[in-house]
Amino acid sequence: MDTWIIDTIGMVGTMLVVLAYFLLQLERTDPKGLAYNMINLVGAILLLFSLCFHFNLASFVIEIFWITASLIGLWKYLRRQNPANQSAS
Repeated sequence: MDTWIIDTIGMVGTMLVVLAYFLLQLERTDPKGLAYNMINLVGAILLLFSLCFHFNLASFVIEIFWITASLIGLWKYLRRQNPANQSAS
């Protein structure tokens, strides 16, 4: 795969992660919402993809944590959307 394609994919990932944080700071998105977590997840996956070609251990590790945090956020979001799946408190 051409280097410019890999770099473009990584830059789109970077822009998505920064966009999610920027929208959060502007109070234009809910940190518990679907959009915020999906933007973060897609951005982190794109960055992780680019790291498979231009490996950097520190960046790889943070993207794994970023993906994990986004998946937890999505899981919690989906549980809130379907209260029947929640156990009785």
